[in-house]
Amino acid sequence: MSWKETAAPVLTRMPSVRRPEKHVPFRRKLAWTAGTLVLYFFLSNVILFGANQGSDVFGQFRSILAGGQGTILQLGIGPIVTASIVLQLLGGANLLGLDTDDPRDQALYQGLQKFLVLVMICLTGLPMVFAGGFLPADPQLAQALGVPLSVIKWLIFFQIAVGGVLILFMDEVISKWGVGSGVGLFIVAGVSQKLVGGLIAIPGVAGQQTGILTAWIEILLGDLPVGSPFTAAGMQTLVFGVGNLLPLFTTLLIFGIVVYAESVRVEIPLSHARVKGARGKFPVKLIYASVLPMIFVRAIQSNIQFLGRILSSQLGDGLPEWLGVYNSNGQPVDGLFYYLNPIHSPRQWMWWSAGAGAHHPWQIMLRVFIDLVFMLAGGAIFSIFWVETADMGPEATAQQILNSGMQIPGFRQNPQVMEKVLERYIPQLAVLGGVLVGLLAVLANMLGTIGGVSGTSLLLTVSITYKLYEEIAEEQLMEMHPMMRQLFG
Repeated sequence: MSWKETAAPVLTRMPSVRRPEKHVPFRRKLAWTAGTLVLYFFLSNVILFGANQGSDVFGQFRSILAGGQGTILQLGIGPIVTASIVLQLLGGANLLGLDTDDPRDQALYQGLQKFLVLVMICLTGLPMVFAGGFLPADPQLAQALGVPLSVIKWLIFFQIAVGGVLILFMDEVISKWGVGSGVGLFIVAGVSQKLVGGLIAIPGVAGQQTGILTAWIEILLGDLPVGSPFTAAGMQTLVFGVGNLLPLFTTLLIFGIVVYAESVRVEIPLSHARVKGARGKFPVKLIYASVLPMIFVRAIQSNIQFLGRILSSQLGDGLPEWLGVYNSNGQPVDGLFYYLNPIHSPRQWMWWSAGAGAHHPWQIMLRVFIDLVFMLAGGAIFSIFWVETADMGPEATAQQILNSGMQIPGFRQNPQVMEKVLERYIPQLAVLGGVLVGLLAVLANMLGTIGGVSGTSLLLTVSITYKLYEEIAEEQLMEMHPMMRQLFG
C-alpha cells in the first residue's frame, strides 16, 4: 500500500475554504481582500494573554515573516513558508509521486501542505514558549488564577497556534475569493506599516525614532541642529544620522530597479493555429520566478538563527564557542551562527563605526561574503524550484500555449518542439532573475532602508505590489469583456 492510500483518509478531510462555484465579481473580490486584511491588522495587534514582553526571536526577519511580536500572530507566515520549502524539496526530488493535474492528487497535496503547516506550528511554537523564553509566562497571573506556570505556557502556545491556523485560512480565503496571494499581501501590509512609520514617525510615540520627513521638517525649521553639511561630521549626520539620506536613496533606488526589472522581458512571437492574422506574444520576464523565492531563502536563515537562539538559551556557557557566542541581547557575536547571520544595517559592516563591535575587518567581510553567496545561490536554486513546481517551466508553459490554440511561427505545432524553444529562455532567466534579486537584497540591507525594513522585504513589497496592479488590471479587463474570461479560463 502506497503512502497516498494510507494518508488519503486524513489529508482529504483537512478543513479548507470552499472554492467559488461560479465567477466572483471583481468588487466582491476586493471586498474579500479588504476584509481579510482588516482582520489581519486586528489580529496582529491582539496581545497574547498571560505572556510578558520577551525578545523577538525573528528579529530583523520579522518584516518578511509578517505577524507581530507578542501578538496572536506571533508565528506569522513562518509555518506556511517552511512547509512550502519542505514540499518543494520533496517535490523536486520526486519523492511524493503526486500528479497535480489529477484532482485527487491535488487534494492530497493541499491536505499535505496543511498538515505540514500544523507540524511547523508545533515545531516553532513549542520551543518558543517552553525552551527559549521568548514568550515568558506571567507568574503573577498563574498565582492569581491558582494554576501552575506550565498551564499559562500551554495557554500561550494555544493562542499562537490558533493564530498560525487563522493566517493559513486567511491566505486561502484571499487566494480563492480575493485578489492576489494572502502571504504576499500580509508581507506588503507589515512592510508598508514600517515604511510609513519610517517616513512620518513622531519621536517619543511608542518608543519610535524620528521619521525622515519629520526629521527634515525639524532640520529646516532649525529645531534639530545638525551642524554644517560641508564638514565631515555634518555630512555623516545627514547621510547616516537623523537625516537618513542614504536609506531614503536606497529605498527609491530599489523601487526603481525592481519596477524596471519587472518590465524587462523577452517576447516570444505567437500566432493562432486556426485563425489567420491572430497574433500575440508570450513575455518571459527578467525576474521570471518573481521575488517570492527569496522568502524561502530568508526563512531558512531565520530558522538557522532561531536554532542558535534556542541552543544558546538552553546550553548557556556550555555552547561551544566555535558554534556561537551570544551577547546579553541574544545576538551572535562570534562563531558559526555569527557568520551565518545576515547583515541587517550599514553599521554592522562598517568596522570603523561603533555598531560593528570589536570584530576585525576580515571577520565582517567574511560574514558579508557568506551572506552574499547564500543569497545568490539560494535565489538561483529556489527560482528553479519555484518555476518547476508552479507549472512555469518549459514543459508546462509549452502545453499551456498549445492548449490556448497558439503556436510559435516557423515551428511545428508540437509540445516537444515548443518546449525546446522555451528552454532557451526560461531556465536562464529564472537563474539570472534569482541572482539579481539576491544581490539587490544584500545591497539594500548593507545600505539601509526607510523604517529599517530588510532589503528582501522591500523587494518583496515592490514586486508583489507591481504584480497585484497587473492582476487588478487583468481582472478589470475580464470584467468588462466576459469573452476574455472564457479565453483565459
